[in-house]
Amino acid sequence: MIKRSCYLLLFLFLTTLACNSNKANRLLLHKKWRVYDVQVPAGDPYDNTQITQATDLKRGYYSNVYYQFLDNNVFIATIDNKPDSGKYSLLSNGSIISVTASNGLRSAENLVTIVHLDDQLFDMKVKSGEYYFVLRTKAE
Repeated sequence: MIKRSCYLLLFLFLTTLACNSNKANRLLLHKKWRVYDVQVPAGDPYDNTQITQATDLKRGYYSNVYYQFLDNNVFIATIDNKPDSGKYSLLSNGSIISVTASNGLRSAENLVTIVHLDDQLFDMKVKSGEYYFVLRTKAE
């Protein structure tokens, strides 16, 4: 009886994990997530260089960027109207996105932390150089 209860609890736990990943995937899929703001993550210590870089990234590199998550774990980043594709997978109960090259090898993996995700807004924490930034995106 105890063994059966342990299996049941394990099954419920794993089902919950799978449901959270599925929910995140469902919210991400088949939308263009356009970057509209770049911010310093909440709670980071004040750093003038990081704040300046966030402003520069928003006005420059991220001024015309959007991301798409498609079927079969295909990821497309379009930067200045130039698309580049790769693969993505959800990790850590759907709270982290692993983005890799199209072959799926993790040798060039980028990890993105989901800060906020709903039907219309997707905020992600990314590392650029020495600093972390939050890319705020809207669904189109």
